[in-house]
Amino acid sequence: MPDRRVGTRIIALVGPGGAGKTTLAEALLFATGATDRQGSVDSGTSVGDASPEARARRGSTELNLMHFDFLGDKFALLDCPGSVGFAADGCMALPAADLAIVVVDPDPARAPLAEPALRQLETLGVPHLIFVNKIDQARGRIRDLLEALQPMSTSPLIARQIPIREGERITGFVDLALERAFLYRPGKASERTEIPPALAEREAEDRFHMLEQLADHDDALLEQLLMDEQPDLPTVLADLARETRRNLGVPVLFGSALNGFGVRRLLKALRHEAPGPEDAAERLGANGECAFVFKISHGGAIGRLAMARVFGGTLAEGAELKTGEGGAVRIGTLFALQGDKTKKLAHAEEGDLVAVAKAETVHAGEWLTAKGKPPARPDVELPPSNYTLAITTRDRKDDVRLSTALHKLVEEDLSLSWEQDEALHETRLKGVSDEHLKVTISKLKRRYSVAVDAKQPTVGYKEAIRKAVTQRGRHKKQSGGHGQYGDVVIEVRPLGRGEGFRFDERVTGGAVPKQYIPPVEQGVRDAMTKGPLGFPVVDVAVTLTDGSYHSVDSSELAFRTAGRIAMSEALASASPHLLEPVHRVTVFTPASASSRITSAIASRRGQMLGMAPRDGWSRWDRIEALLPESELQGLDAELRSVSQGLASYSAEFDHLAELNGKLAEEVVQQVLEPA
Repeated sequence: MPDRRVGTRIIALVGPGGAGKTTLAEALLFATGATDRQGSVDSGTSVGDASPEARARRGSTELNLMHFDFLGDKFALLDCPGSVGFAADGCMALPAADLAIVVVDPDPARAPLAEPALRQLETLGVPHLIFVNKIDQARGRIRDLLEALQPMSTSPLIARQIPIREGERITGFVDLALERAFLYRPGKASERTEIPPALAEREAEDRFHMLEQLADHDDALLEQLLMDEQPDLPTVLADLARETRRNLGVPVLFGSALNGFGVRRLLKALRHEAPGPEDAAERLGANGECAFVFKISHGGAIGRLAMARVFGGTLAEGAELKTGEGGAVRIGTLFALQGDKTKKLAHAEEGDLVAVAKAETVHAGEWLTAKGKPPARPDVELPPSNYTLAITTRDRKDDVRLSTALHKLVEEDLSLSWEQDEALHETRLKGVSDEHLKVTISKLKRRYSVAVDAKQPTVGYKEAIRKAVTQRGRHKKQSGGHGQYGDVVIEVRPLGRGEGFRFDERVTGGAVPKQYIPPVEQGVRDAMTKGPLGFPVVDVAVTLTDGSYHSVDSSELAFRTAGRIAMSEALASASPHLLEPVHRVTVFTPASASSRITSAIASRRGQMLGMAPRDGWSRWDRIEALLPESELQGLDAELRSVSQGLASYSAEFDHLAELNGKLAEEVVQQVLEPA
């Protein structure tokens, strides 16, 4: 039974996109009286997914916070986006949850979609159960689904119910703990009925299997089973609660969120089996009064809000807390969130989820403490951000506003980043997927009135040379009064790949005065910014060997110009060739898709480096390969299309490789020919 002292308990809804997490949140709110009608994602009436972007795509694009009371107990919901493009928004909040509900589809073929969520929860140590949604649409056996899901979980799956069928349709369930049968009623509590005689034998068999699973961690129960004694109900319920709270087992329940089937049974399981905030505090290493900030939001009318969970006491406006670096933070107005609606709070109690105003220096992942050393930041793995777009404002006057807006969007979305590529003169926006960046660009326009155009980023091609040359460069100009005169001789030779640029001088007899040597180097560097093929030049050594000067007409500018002329002509005659950036790519994929993924890599001019089982994951592979940067665009979408949306990859620059033939000609032609 639950500890009556527990504060607000936090329940996270996780699982693949389309499984019905937000619909389940709406069903929980309606069943507990938090709303007077059940909202719908499809009709745009849900409490969660209230942003225009979420409404437009009929799916979550950000973390939703909600709360409800059930039989005197307080709960808050973290509705985490399931689509991989937006999954990062819930990652930092998950460690602070007391229990997670993994919402899955009843189709065994779609079971693998739940594996990333199950693995993530195991890594974080967050207790969890599975809710099989859309049970009224199930056509296969629940046993088949459990068999498909079990290899994805280290802990055993504990079936808490068996279905009652009328033909092919599931119309109710038998609760194995209570040994009672219930029939579904749309939008209402299930109606108790007699266990169908045809199910009596299966019910006894499945209940005994459930008790055997519980007895693995309860010697007294094991002894009862060996003596053919029936344990009493309090013992069974206590064991189920212990198994769940200690991550010793994963209960499985089912229902239909859209119709309210099984929702009240789920609520009772949450009330009796979800741990309290003290368990999460212990898991996170939190001692005393503190708050964990898991998200920053800039989207509402109130302005910047820091969303946090309170541990170890109460939190009130004006409280003085410290950040991990020792900085002081004065807590501003506190709000409770119900979707996009806010309600001002006088104070927050232990376990509460709150939004804190005016905490300008606080960031996601940070702890705020009343005293003592703060806990460590949770080790959260975010989905890789591999998709990049180059963006430009449609109105140049918006450039400064773009920077401000991007700073805010990046602060609230941990999987989003941006940078200014000075070499390519591009503002680059980086995210998880094409859809992720499209939503970000929509927010730029809607929230901050900054319209941008987006295109694929320029590939960072470079040039190198094959042979050494000696070249003279002379700049001479006379136009009345002082003229301009600079004359240099340079030796240019190739360096090994990755050695960069080297400049030396071997001038004798003062042919080039010392003060003009640095300008010569700068002129050489100027010529290297755009070589004869149209790209920056790398891996060359230049030695200034000779030259001449004029006592009146020579100047730093003249010698810089002479150096640029000499280098430009030298590069053109030194057999320039194109280099393309190559990235080392690591792909994680279900083993069933490995062959298709290696074929996709090969079709993109990839070089396989190796493949091995993924550590700690059954039936998953880790694939290593080298892939040209130009082939990375669209790779994420292709990998997901051949792996049920499960494969992901990370990439980092590895080296520059020579590019020849038709591909090189096409790249050079695109740069040198006018648009």
